[in-house]
Amino acid sequence: MNAFNTVVKFFQDSGLFIYPSILIMALGLAVAIERFIFLRRARTENRRLWERMLPLLQGGKLDKVEAVAAKSEAAIGKIVAHGLERLKIPHRREDVDAAMEEGMMEIVPRLEKRTHYIATFANVITLVGLLGTIIGLIKAFTAVANVNPAEKAELLAASISIAMNNTAFALMVAIPFLLIHAFLQARTSEIVDSLEAAKVSFLNLTQRLATDTRSAAR
Repeated sequence: MNAFNTVVKFFQDSGLFIYPSILIMALGLAVAIERFIFLRRARTENRRLWERMLPLLQGGKLDKVEAVAAKSEAAIGKIVAHGLERLKIPHRREDVDAAMEEGMMEIVPRLEKRTHYIATFANVITLVGLLGTIIGLIKAFTAVANVNPAEKAELLAASISIAMNNTAFALMVAIPFLLIHAFLQARTSEIVDSLEAAKVSFLNLTQRLATDTRSAAR
């Protein structure tokens, strides 16, 4: 109970400006959790789908690859579907690459969606904490100007406590938010890089299949 009482007292001594900070923290946590779950699911689904499609691609079973991609909502499935659609008409490698890049342009913004809010929340909560600190200091000096000397120390201590608590809470939230933002950005980049690698593998495999088909026809 000691720790709980300390936390309760901390918030009680922080004044009204702690409430906007708590709201910003809650919003940031909600975004961070949603993005973490989304990216983790996207990474897992992409890996599973690619492991299913790769043997089919290597075996030249493009119709089966298309059926698998059509049934999936995974990002890699949509990119491969764009490539397969372009393969149905006369094409060059650059044409298929451009079609798959179009699929990437639809998917990457979805992966990056809302992640930047976390860094924004970190900056905003720092400023709100600073504002709470300044307001607390203003109250401190205003309060001690009109009271008996015997009460000055107590009022000054209470007002400075409000000021410091706001700064401390803002920093305790902002620092983890910046680390979370960096982690989510790294995870997003990892997924995008894996999609790029899968795209190159698809292009190489389909080009090899086309070359083998032409050689067998001679």
